[in-house]
Amino acid sequence: KSSREGRWVYKKGGNGMDDHRIFERFPVNIAARYLETDTGKEGSAKIQDVSAKGLGLAVSEELRLNTALEIWLEMKNRGEALYTRGKVVWERLEGMSNYRLGVELEKADLMGISQVFRS
Repeated sequence: KSSREGRWVYKKGGNGMDDHRIFERFPVNIAARYLETDTGKEGSAKIQDVSAKGLGLAVSEELRLNTALEIWLEMKNRGEALYTRGKVVWERLEGMSNYRLGVELEKADLMGISQVFRS
């Protein structure tokens, strides 16, 4: 990350694209389930990083940009999943049938993200 005119700029997706994030991302390792809202297709994912406005996911199937998702984070110590919604804003292939996604959350969820760190 670097500072440009007093604002932090993060590299998104590892491909040199400028990213103007407001919230910092924190590394995690959380199992999750998702539902593509347009098609009803379900899948599983690993959440690799979180922020108040986004998630970094690892999945085994390609998802198109702007795909709307409902996501349930499997919180180990809570007994129930943490629910959120968002859309795919970037994607890259990371080996055979392994994709890394950036998901922008529908709304900033500071309370939900704080629950991630307490689990």
